Order: sequence, then C-alpha cells, then structure tokens
Amino acid sequence: MSEVFLGAWHTVAPVRGERHGPLAPLLLLLTLITGFVDAYSYLVLGHVFVANMTGNVVFCGFAIAGAAGFSLPASITALVAFAAGALVGGHVAQLRREHRARLLYAALLIQTVLVAAAYIVAETTVPTREAGSRYTLIILLGLAMGVQNAAARALAVPDLTTTVLTMTITGASADSRTAGHGLKTGRRLLSVLTMFLGALCGALTVAHGHAGVTLLIAFVLLIGATGYIGRLIDSTEPWVTPVV
Repeated sequence: MSEVFLGAWHTVAPVRGERHGPLAPLLLLLTLITGFVDAYSYLVLGHVFVANMTGNVVFCGFAIAGAAGFSLPASITALVAFAAGALVGGHVAQLRREHRARLLYAALLIQTVLVAAAYIVAETTVPTREAGSRYTLIILLGLAMGVQNAAARALAVPDLTTTVLTMTITGASADSRTAGHGLKTGRRLLSVLTMFLGALCGALTVAHGHAGVTLLIAFVLLIGATGYIGRLIDSTEPWVTPVV
C-alpha cells in the first residue's frame, strides 16, 4: 500500500532527475480539465462527449437505434472535431518533437485559445436552445481535446493519456498483484481519481446553474499550465528529450 501512495506522490511531485520531469503533474492537470469539459459537454450540450470518443461511438449506435436523448449529428460532429484537433496536435508534435516542453507549450496555447472561445460562446448564447451555439461549442471543445490528446500521446508519459482511462484502469487491476508495480498502480489510480474529481466538480457547477463557469475553470487551469511550461521552453534538462 505504501508503494501505491508513493507512486501517486511522485506523480504530483516528481523527484529531481525523474525521466519525465514536470510533465506528469501537468498531464494530471489536463486530466482534471478533461473531467470539467466532458461534464459540460454531456450535461449542457446534450449527451455528447468532446474528449471521450469511445462514448461518442457508442452514442452513435444508440442514436441510430432510436434511443431518446442521443443525437447522431452531435456525436459525429464531436468525433470529426476531435479527429481534426488530433491532426493539428500531431502536426505540432512533429514540429516540436525534439523538445517536449516546447511541444506541450505549443499545444497548450492552441487549446487555451479554443477553450477561451468556447467560454465566450457559452456566455453570450444559449446553447441549450440554440443549435448553432451548441454545435459551435462541440466543435471548439472537440478540437481542443483532440489537440490535448495528440500532445499527450506524443509526450508518452506512462499512464497519463489525459482523456482515456480504460487501459489505465485495466493496468491498475491487472498489475495490482504483480511485484514492483505498486508505483504504477498509484499513478494510475491518481489519474482515475483526478478525472473523477473534475467530472464531479464540473457536474456540481452545472447543476447549480453556473454551466459557463465550468469552462471558465478549465480556461484558468490551462492558463496556469501554459504559463508554467512556458518558463521551461529553453530548458536543457534530460526530460525535454523525446522518449525513444
């Protein structure tokens, strides 16, 4: 059990010289943001995810089957927007692949602008009643989360994909009795807990009539992450080099 807590702690506060440097806590922060953003999209934009694409594929099946509350156009829009964002994020990763701090910084700049735009749209329109506003938000947020996921994939920090937890949960269970995997289990469980907390706080914010604040919180967290990594774009520490 102590190894599990130690693994979680080292994710939040990496030891000096750790292979991934400050990337692990930053990606954990992006996992928290995912919870906020998906809470907003599902509860406000009508049973659609902008980060969890597995859910949208399932929702497409539900919509085709005629299940109430699910929209095929909305789910497809989210899938296409996410894929387009991932394409952009992949291009950024190719251009900045030699320096992981610069890679993350560029991706966060794009994501921050997209989430800021989404917040403005959410606050100046009524997405629950206006189809144009709803689809604009799905596109903006889908693009943002696609960029984030592509960047996280390129950074290749184990067990911190920021948007997908299926394999993380599988690993936490499958490796739980394997000697030497306590540190990994701690990180995996922390990742799951972080997304849970983001979703919980986001849902509570929406439920209390402050839906737009959910996106505002995500924006503020992104500003913080961008500002922090921006100070490290000239770093020559070993963690900035790509994972082979």
